[in-house]
Amino acid sequence: MSALRIVSLLPSATEIVAAVGMADQLVGRSHQCDFPVDVRHLPALSETKVNLDGTSRDIDRRVNEIIAQGVSVYRVDAELLRALKPDVIITQTQCAICAVTPGDLEDALCEWTGMAPILVSLEPNDLADVWGDMRKVGRALGAEGPAHAAIVGLQARLMAIRETANRAARYPTVAAIEWIDPLMAGGNWMPELIEAAGGQSLFATAGQHSPWLDWSALAAADPEVILLLPCGFTIAQSLADIPLLAGRPEWAALTAVREGRVFVIDGHHYFNRPGPRLVESAEMIAEILHPDLFAFGHEGTGWVRLP
Repeated sequence: MSALRIVSLLPSATEIVAAVGMADQLVGRSHQCDFPVDVRHLPALSETKVNLDGTSRDIDRRVNEIIAQGVSVYRVDAELLRALKPDVIITQTQCAICAVTPGDLEDALCEWTGMAPILVSLEPNDLADVWGDMRKVGRALGAEGPAHAAIVGLQARLMAIRETANRAARYPTVAAIEWIDPLMAGGNWMPELIEAAGGQSLFATAGQHSPWLDWSALAAADPEVILLLPCGFTIAQSLADIPLLAGRPEWAALTAVREGRVFVIDGHHYFNRPGPRLVESAEMIAEILHPDLFAFGHEGTGWVRLP
């Protein structure tokens, strides 16, 4: 069987392709795909129309301005996509703001000449969907066996975290913040990760989209631990947004803030990519919540305690 030509327009899908042993058959990626590091040399087929400089408040305003115009927040290089002649294109329908969708490919696909590529669209809402998407990618690439093996390994690691967390004296309440201004709680698979790592997730329900969060609700719940993991933000970007939180009168009164249990996590590479590294994401929560039980070594690179 000749090698496939794969284009992945979703960071988590790129990581899934690598997990099933087919990274060497990738010929193109999205502008967001940066792991494994070897994929960075591949041509990027997309770009965002949003200026990502500034605070979460600035970015939210710019995104809403584009959406109000009824257009996508992404551009896809249709000419380059056709030139790469992919056999398989992987995209997603879970979030039109987070990554390229099939709708963004319409111009390229409607003018396609020759055999059209297989379009694989992922839409994960919880961990079961993530495993299902890994199977879907495996089937599309003829790598069902490696996909199954990868899933089994990831599930075993997650189960080991869960079993160790069961030894904890108690599970603290946790607020996962997926966006800082306006406030959004982490939904979808994040409540499952928190529970597996030995925490009680507040505000969101597993399998449901991330909800907007009122400051009054955050203050009333008064979580014991706050995880700041804004979608697409590195640790440095999130730290730069702390004044938006500190400027709120409710912030200083929160138990997690007063007792030094606010943690800033790399939301660019972890948590918001529904693929293999969700297990590393669970590891981070586990060592944050229960340092007496876990020490995976992610502190300093994957997360830091807010000074």
